[in-house]
Amino acid sequence: MILSDEDIKKNIRDGIIKITPAPNFEEQLGPCSLDLHLGNSFKVFKMSRYTFIDLKNGTNVDDMMEEIIVKDGASFIIQPHDFVITVTKEEITLPSTIMGRLDGRSSLARLGLVIHVTAARFDPGWRGKAVMELGNLGTVPIVLYAGMRICAMTFESLSSLSQVPYLQQADHKYADQSSATASRINEEPK
Repeated sequence: MILSDEDIKKNIRDGIIKITPAPNFEEQLGPCSLDLHLGNSFKVFKMSRYTFIDLKNGTNVDDMMEEIIVKDGASFIIQPHDFVITVTKEEITLPSTIMGRLDGRSSLARLGLVIHVTAARFDPGWRGKAVMELGNLGTVPIVLYAGMRICAMTFESLSSLSQVPYLQQADHKYADQSSATASRINEEPK
């Protein structure tokens, strides 16, 4: 079941869902979601010695990217057809009874900005800043500002307690993210 605005507030106030910095409910709370803000860490692909990404033979994707940090309130321009990894300002901790789902904002989608490519689910027990995969499908650059509302997270209660929450999984790769994190697919067993 998706949590309502009242249930989101109650779970945050009771410390069941932890969000830092604490949300401003008047600004961020929707009927069944909580808006999150754009952080200041971005990862972009740089010119590389690699001409392709080889998923079987261990291409280190992080080596192919560079991190750009902008100050709070400063701008970052995403060019048409660009792909950028970024992060929310908020750090989120989910209990083993609730999962999160990230959605883009309609107002930004109407400009051609895709907020996440496919990685919208945050498993029960997950902790960190939500990493987003941004894409500009439009024909003109879009100026983004660190601290602007960028996405919304909905919270869903599980039918029962998760037996192996995210942080207890042996292969969790994206726990405790504090900045834009490149793909770690090369860490998976071959």
